Amino acid sequence: MRHRAPSRTVLGRPVVFAGRDRLPSLTGLRFWAALAVVLYHLSRQVGPLPGLSDMVWYGRSGVTFFFVLSGFVLAWTYDGARVPSTVFLWRRFARIWPLLAATTVFSVSVWLVLGKAVSGKAVVASLLLVNAWIPETVILQGGNPAAWSLSDEAWFYLIFPVLMALPAVRSTRGRRWIGFLVCGGAVLAWLCGSLFTEASVRVWALDYLPLTRTLQFLLGVVAGLAVKRGWRPRAGLWPAVALVIGWHVVLIPWSKAVPDSLWYSPYSASQMLSAPLFALLVSAAAVADVEGRRTGLGGPWAVRLGHWSFAWYLIHEIVIRICLARYGRTESVTSTALVWLLVLGVSLVLSACAYRWVEHPLERLLRSVGPVAPAPKRNTPAPQNASLPLK
Repeated sequence: MRHRAPSRTVLGRPVVFAGRDRLPSLTGLRFWAALAVVLYHLSRQVGPLPGLSDMVWYGRSGVTFFFVLSGFVLAWTYDGARVPSTVFLWRRFARIWPLLAATTVFSVSVWLVLGKAVSGKAVVASLLLVNAWIPETVILQGGNPAAWSLSDEAWFYLIFPVLMALPAVRSTRGRRWIGFLVCGGAVLAWLCGSLFTEASVRVWALDYLPLTRTLQFLLGVVAGLAVKRGWRPRAGLWPAVALVIGWHVVLIPWSKAVPDSLWYSPYSASQMLSAPLFALLVSAAAVADVEGRRTGLGGPWAVRLGHWSFAWYLIHEIVIRICLARYGRTESVTSTALVWLLVLGVSLVLSACAYRWVEHPLERLLRSVGPVAPAPKRNTPAPQNASLPLK
């Protein structure tokens, strides 16, 4: 069955989403995931706000959402296409590296202005997208502390062609078993946290190491292929949203009872055990878009904010750093709220500028000068199950 590109109406004129926005609700969800990460950092670094900070105290789980979403979108986009791996990898490089480089320069400049020492080794590791493999805090932070997840993404991109060629991934039964095994593996990995005697090593192994995070990406891949090929989750979009919110509500009393330093605290659990809920949420949103239902997540402004979310994720912590240097950690609720608003406003404006003048144009430039996929032969129908779906 052929699906039409979703459309919306703005000022009486239809707006059709195409290309990377063929599933606009997923683009809109990117903003909310980025917001959770931003509020998490604001709560822990600037100061908490009553009620709201309780809900986002483990908003770092938004990174898990991005890993699941990445697998889902890549599988959805490249299923059935024949594109060389070199083309795919170049396009993914063009997608993430220019903004990584720009924000790293910004981050290092801020550190130097503030009189902080900067590790050249850490900056190089960050720019080479390998810093998440190294269990040292200085290296993990790299040139930009928020950029560690791009090291994981680079690993996902490298293994994606291999994953898509696996017979188990290409079959309905195989995807079902992979889904069960991935969910069980995430629980087992979290329980293995009890084996680490050093907290810093445990945090690296469970929260940063690309091998551990691969489970979340793989779950997104099999979910994306399943939905693309006709599977429909039993839960709709808003029940899925309620489950995600409910999970974070459950974390509130858990966090008050168990310190983050202990292996069975919700710190790692919030990131490792939330992937199935995020896979359900992404699948339900994608199905709503495919069926042409309005979700409230895919309007023009929601999509625009989703476009800015990658830059926002990389920039917001730098802005927090500047505000902390200027105002310090606030004491009153009012002053905390004002700094929150300042960080949110400034970082979002900078992100919009970065998307328009750095991220998007440099991605287009790099893609235009890089390798291209061969044009399909005329009068030759594309196979139903191409072995390497890459863009």
